[in-house]
Amino acid sequence: MGKPVSYEKIEKSARIGERIRKTVIYTLLTFWAVMVLFPFYWMLLTSVKSYSAYNSEYVPKLFTLSPTLQNYVDAFTAVPLGGYFINTLLFTLITTAIMLVVTILAAFAFARLDFKGKDLVFTLFLALMMIPNELVIITNYVTITDLDMRNTFAGLILPSVTSVFYIYLLKENFAQIPDELYYAAKVDGTPDLRYLLKVMIPICKPTIITITILKVIECWNSYVWPRLITDDEAYFLVSNGIQEIRENGFGRENIPAMMAAVVVISVPLIVLFLIFHKKIMEGVSRGGTKG
Repeated sequence: MGKPVSYEKIEKSARIGERIRKTVIYTLLTFWAVMVLFPFYWMLLTSVKSYSAYNSEYVPKLFTLSPTLQNYVDAFTAVPLGGYFINTLLFTLITTAIMLVVTILAAFAFARLDFKGKDLVFTLFLALMMIPNELVIITNYVTITDLDMRNTFAGLILPSVTSVFYIYLLKENFAQIPDELYYAAKVDGTPDLRYLLKVMIPICKPTIITITILKVIECWNSYVWPRLITDDEAYFLVSNGIQEIRENGFGRENIPAMMAAVVVISVPLIVLFLIFHKKIMEGVSRGGTKG
């Protein structure tokens, strides 16, 4: 008979295998992180290079010994970047606020109220997610144009105040709240709106925070619709402003200043995501879990 393998050897072999597994995983994660973060590093690096230093580099350098903030000054003085920021902030806050009201009320109706044809209406709502955005944009463009709302904040905001996906996500979260709470509230004579405000919204706060953050990011990055519905610089958002800088401003020549403008626009969203990324993951996981 062969010599039995000792417990120590089995344990040692298992430890070696675990180390190899972790080494491979962390190597792949590190490689992925470098691939993802390198464009941000390059953007930030370019934004602090002087115009002359950037143009003199026949081979791009991964560092600079003479960083400058002049590009950020140029980004705000050569074009009305501050005005684009204000427009985007107004657009984001107003659109997100209206969207939250619409989404919460719609999700509550589908999750708790009983009315004829509720399942059919909700099925039709979900079916809307199958329609390509290009078709919706065409319909919205014709509607807004017919209402003479081009180059207005109302025209920018109205098509973005609802989302079938957000309604579905919050509806599923609302549905996880035990029915007994609702029935007990109705026995006590609590109105539906008060039950929504005092019970359902506090319980589902992580999902609502997630929806809010995702909508803020969506509004801040909005490009196609604002580009289509506005041709007046007074209503440009930051995304359209960057395109305007590239086409008609200094962006074609002064790449470092262009990168400085992109950094300024990107930083708020990066900071927002870093602060609330755990809330986003928690809200999404709760919204998609039954029980």
